[in-house]
Amino acid sequence: MHFVTFDFTNFHKFGSTFYDYLALRKRYFVDELNWDIFHDDMVEMDQYDNPLAHYSVVIQDGKVVGGARMAPTSAKWGDATYMLNDVARGKLSKIPNQIYKENFKTNLVWECTRLVVSSELKGMREKVNCLNQIVDGVVAETSAFGAKDLICLSPPTLPRMFRSFGYDCKQISEPYTCPEDGRKYAVLMMPAAKRFVEIKKAA
Repeated sequence: MHFVTFDFTNFHKFGSTFYDYLALRKRYFVDELNWDIFHDDMVEMDQYDNPLAHYSVVIQDGKVVGGARMAPTSAKWGDATYMLNDVARGKLSKIPNQIYKENFKTNLVWECTRLVVSSELKGMREKVNCLNQIVDGVVAETSAFGAKDLICLSPPTLPRMFRSFGYDCKQISEPYTCPEDGRKYAVLMMPAAKRFVEIKKAA
């Protein structure tokens, strides 16, 4: 299992990886969670999949098993900016606009969206490893473009897991319950780098 990162300038170098990631998103968010989002019979794709987007995708035995999308909070493509800012602007009615109040617009802060781990992975160990690989890829890609911090709208259970990976993740908003899948989500934030953990021996 390993991650690859790419954007619109070089995704062609990875064969069908980008398309397969969109297909995984459709199976998870539409077929499993019943989200009412843009899709056809094969893939899910929205306004944030534009030339400003970057991707971290995890591959196991030649198959896409997880991934995430990211873009700087300075992003603007047509009327779309970045997802949480569009939430605050009232552009995404299914997410309460008061959940996001930071209003970042900088290349130093990037947003991560469409985080997905395949339900076909067997056992919690594989799923956690896949999630770790996704996050490592997100951090590698965004930090290479100058990111200092990352934000996302994700389950509030994730900060504890991200901290076990070495990332100082925290929740910065109250959670809300998604009407489509009944799950709780909150805005999370973390540095785009692993923290240094010093292990001290007992005297």
